[in-house]
Amino acid sequence: MTLSPEAPTPTSQPLRVLSIQSWVSYGHVGNAAAVFPLQRLGIEAWAIHTVQFSNHTGYGAWTGAVFPPESIAELVDGIEARGVLPGCSGVLSGYMGSGGTVAAVVEAVRRVRAANPAALYCCDPVMGDVGRGVFVRPELPELIAAQALAAADVVTPNQFELELLTGRTVQTLAQALEAAHELRGRLNAGGPRIVVVTSLVRADAPADQIETLAVTGEGAWLCRTPLLPLDPPRNGTGDVMAALFYGHYLGSRDVARSLSLSMSALYGLLKRTHDHGSREVMLVAAQEELTAPSQVFTAEQVA
Repeated sequence: MTLSPEAPTPTSQPLRVLSIQSWVSYGHVGNAAAVFPLQRLGIEAWAIHTVQFSNHTGYGAWTGAVFPPESIAELVDGIEARGVLPGCSGVLSGYMGSGGTVAAVVEAVRRVRAANPAALYCCDPVMGDVGRGVFVRPELPELIAAQALAAADVVTPNQFELELLTGRTVQTLAQALEAAHELRGRLNAGGPRIVVVTSLVRADAPADQIETLAVTGEGAWLCRTPLLPLDPPRNGTGDVMAALFYGHYLGSRDVARSLSLSMSALYGLLKRTHDHGSREVMLVAAQEELTAPSQVFTAEQVA
């Protein structure tokens, strides 16, 4: 199967996304990782920042401030006053640092859908990762599961988060499919209910590969790339992946194509980052990978 980033999309309407995430002045995580890829895909990204830090917290020290959840509603008020919410294609959310932020994001989704019932909400349920465990407040996984996932059309957990949200152990493809289908059942009943499991490493797959699994009601697709020896792991890769998959899906409504192109772009970005030994993902220097990956990895249907 040949995939081209320049292939026509099924809609001629401009795509606009409300992206509610953290922001860093230096480096690329949260909106600083998601907005640029969306823009490179030709999507207008309306960013609302939940925090503004000097750099991501993985450095151990940072400066800046956490914005109150009420600021999200205030900014949505201002955007709505411009009369543009009916043209909003959807909402993308990432790290949510408090229960109030979860509620504010879900309310923003409600307001966008009230203006445009066709809008799609993509939730990246940032809660933890292998090796680090849960790195959010103890109450957040339950609140995200109960509120944000119930409103979501697309959800992009990593393998650790999939296990946390479902209470299942995921070590094989069959277990990953079962857990993903269970999670699908908890998403917005009126939407496509797509689960994209990132950073999947399983016992029944090659040891030198990393995978992303996309599961829908019509089937499941797996895309595999070589596993790069990134030590330490680069912060923000999940944010980039969520933005790329969501952006491609909004334009094409093709899960396999979106999975292939987003994984291929992410691999190209991370390979460039690894080759140069950069502590931060080289989002700007490797930007051509976002729209025209130098190596395309196909998505194989597995169910």
